[in-house]
Amino acid sequence: METEGSEAGEKGAKFSRLAVEYSKKYQGKIQTIPKVPVKSLSDFSIWYTPGVAAVSLEIAKNEDLSYEMTWRWNSVGIITDGTRVLGLGNIGPYGAMPVMEGKGLIFKYLGGVDAVPVPINVHDKDEIVKVVKALEPAFGGINLEDIESPKCFYLLEKLSSEMSIPVWHDDQLGTAGATLAGILNALKLTGRTPEKTKVVFFGSGAANIATVKLFKAAGFNLKNIIMVDSKGVLHAEREDMDSLMRNNPWKYELGLQTNGSNVKGTIVDALEGADALVAASVPGPGTIKGEWIRKMEKRAIVFALANPVPEIWPDEAKKNGAEIVATGRSDFPNQINNSMVFPGVFRGALDSRTRKINEPMIVEASMELARFAEEKGINENYIIPNMTEWEVFPRVASAIASKSVEEGLARKKGTREEFYLRAKEIIEKNREIIEKLMNMGYIEDIRR
Repeated sequence: METEGSEAGEKGAKFSRLAVEYSKKYQGKIQTIPKVPVKSLSDFSIWYTPGVAAVSLEIAKNEDLSYEMTWRWNSVGIITDGTRVLGLGNIGPYGAMPVMEGKGLIFKYLGGVDAVPVPINVHDKDEIVKVVKALEPAFGGINLEDIESPKCFYLLEKLSSEMSIPVWHDDQLGTAGATLAGILNALKLTGRTPEKTKVVFFGSGAANIATVKLFKAAGFNLKNIIMVDSKGVLHAEREDMDSLMRNNPWKYELGLQTNGSNVKGTIVDALEGADALVAASVPGPGTIKGEWIRKMEKRAIVFALANPVPEIWPDEAKKNGAEIVATGRSDFPNQINNSMVFPGVFRGALDSRTRKINEPMIVEASMELARFAEEKGINENYIIPNMTEWEVFPRVASAIASKSVEEGLARKKGTREEFYLRAKEIIEKNREIIEKLMNMGYIEDIRR
C-alpha cells in the first residue's frame, strides 16, 4: 500500500516537472492553421476582400448558413472564470488557461473538434451569462469548464435554456457520463441491476450532484441513493435544509428525493450494506478508510475519483472487500475520465446541429461507452474504454446525434449509421493531419 502510494507520487511529480518544462518550450499546446489553399495574391481576393463580402451577405440573410460557410459547424468555445480549476481551487482565468488549452488539444485529437480556450475575467453569474450569450455567433457549442459550485448549476441551466446551441459543463456532465458508463458494467460483473442497487455518493459537489441526476435518468431508484457531504448524510430533516433551499436548490432537491431509508449520521453509517460507493470528495489517501469498505455488501464497487490522489488506494479498497475499484487516474485500472465522453458528445452534437444536450442523450452516450467495453470483454480491471481506443469516439458521437434527432432537438437529420460514418471520417482525418505534421517535423517532438 505504501509502495503503491509512493510510486504514484513519484509519477505525479515527474509529470508535473515535464509539463512545466515542455510548456515553456512549446509556448502553448494548440494553434490555428489555414484549411484553404493560398498559392497567390489572387487567392486572398476569394478568401478575404472583395470576395468575402458576398459570403457575409448570404449569412446575414440566413444565419443558419454560418454552419455551412464558416468554421462554426465545427467550433466550440471553452469558457471558464477559473474559480475551480482541477484540484487547485480558485486560481483565476490566467491560471486556468493551460487547462483550457489541454482541453482544446483533446477536443481536436479525439473528436476532430476545433475548440477555442476563452478564460474570462468575469465572475458574477449573470455577467457570465451575458458574456457567453454574446459569443453565440462565434461557436457551434459551448463547453463550460472549471467553474465553482453552485454557480455552475445556474449557468448550465440558464445558458441551456436561453441559447440555441448546445451548452455543456464537463465537470458535471462529462464526469457523470463516464461514471454511469463504468457503473453499468460494474453492475453487470457483480450481478446487480440499477433499480435495486444501493449507491452512496461521498461528496456533494458539481460532479456527484450531476451524476445522481443522471443515474435517475438511467433507471436508478433515488430512494436507494444516499449522498454524504462534509456535514454528514444528506436527508430531508437536516438542520441546514432551509439554507440549502436558498443557496443550493439543486442539492436541496436531491436531499428531499434521495435516502428513502432516512439514514442519518456519517459516511460510516451510509456505507452499511451499500453495494457501490462513488466518491468525488477531497484527495486522499485516507479520506476513505479500509474498515469502512468492510461495511459494504460483498462484491462491493468502489469509485474513488479524487485527483491527484484517490480517497483510498485501490489495493487497500480491494484488501477490504471491494471487487471492482475505479479511480480518476490513468496509472490505475478503470480510469473514470470525462475525456472519454466530451469529444464524442460534441462531435455528435455538432454533426446533428442539436439545440441542446439533454439527459436522455447523455445516458445514450454512457450506454454506448459501456457497450464498447463489454464487446471487448469487461472484467474487474476493464469496465470502461480508455483514451487509446479512439474507435469509441465516433460511436459515442453517433449515439448523441441519433438521440438528438429522436428527441426533436437536431437541426440536421440522419441515421445512426450515417452519423457514425461522418464522425469516423472527421476524427480519422484530423488524427491523420496531426500525425503527418509530427512525422514531417512541423510538430517537433522535443522529448527525444
